[in-house]
Amino acid sequence: MQNSFARRAVVAAAVLAVVLAPAVPAHAATSWVTVGSDRARPLDESQGLTVIRRGSAVEYRYTGVGTIPPDVAARGFDHVGDPDSVAGWYVEPYERGDHNGKMFRAQSPAGAWTEYRHALTAGEAYNNSWSAITPDGTWMLAGEWGTMDRLLGFPTPGLNPAAVAGANLPLAFTVRLDHAVRDVQGCDFLSATALLCASDDPDGTLFGITKPLLRIDLARAPDGTDLTGHVTALRQLPLSSACSGSFEVEGIDYQAADGTLRVIVMSPSVCVVFDSKTWRLKQA
Repeated sequence: MQNSFARRAVVAAAVLAVVLAPAVPAHAATSWVTVGSDRARPLDESQGLTVIRRGSAVEYRYTGVGTIPPDVAARGFDHVGDPDSVAGWYVEPYERGDHNGKMFRAQSPAGAWTEYRHALTAGEAYNNSWSAITPDGTWMLAGEWGTMDRLLGFPTPGLNPAAVAGANLPLAFTVRLDHAVRDVQGCDFLSATALLCASDDPDGTLFGITKPLLRIDLARAPDGTDLTGHVTALRQLPLSSACSGSFEVEGIDYQAADGTLRVIVMSPSVCVVFDSKTWRLKQA
C-alpha cells in the first residue's frame, strides 16, 4: 500500500512539473527529407534563388555578388539577398554598407526593371536579407539580420499600387513572432498563411539545433496591418562538405507545382568553390 501511494505521489509530482514548466522553443520533428542537390557557384549562386514563371517559360534565377549590376554597385548597393517571384514579377532585395536605406529592384513580366527605395524607420536594421511575396502578390515580407522577433511588411513593387517608383517604399506592417529567430537568410510562402525560412543561426541556443529550417505560421494572410506569427523549428538543414568548418545557409525557394523546397548552403573554407550546394527537399 505504501508503495502504491508513493508511486501515485511520484506521478502527481511529474504531472505538476510538466504543467508548471516554462514554455520552451517550438521544435518539431522534421517532415522534410533531403532528395538531392546541385552544385552552387559561389560567385553568382551564393545568396538566393527563385523560379520565375512567365507563360510557358520557366526560369531558375539565382543571386550572388556576381549578379549585382555594376551601376547598382556604383550607387552603394553592395549586397543582394534572396529574391522572390509571383505572377511573372521578380523582386530582389538590396542593402548598402553605409546603412543609407534599402532598395528593392523589380522586374516586370515584360522584362523592364524599376527600383523602389526604402528609408530606414526608427530601430530598423539596415540589412535587407530576403524578400517573400504573398501568393496573391499584394504584399511582400522582408527580413533583418541578427536576433529578431519580427518580420517587415511592404506593398509589393509592381503589384501593389501603394508601391510607387520614385517615392519612398513604406513599411506597411510588421509580423510579431512568438519566438525569436536568428540570422534568417531567406523565406518563401508555403501557403497564404505559412512561410518556410532558412536560418544561418550558428549558435543553436534558440531551438537546440544550428542552421535550422523554420516554419512560421501567420495568424492570417497578410492584409497590410500588423499580425503575429508562430515559429517552429523543423530540422537542421543539410551540412555536407569535404571541408570542415562553418557552413553558411543562404536563400530558400518553395515551388508548390512539384512540392520541392530548395536551399543554398555554402561550404566551409576553400570548399566554398568546389562543393557548395543547392539542396532539394520534399515533405515525406
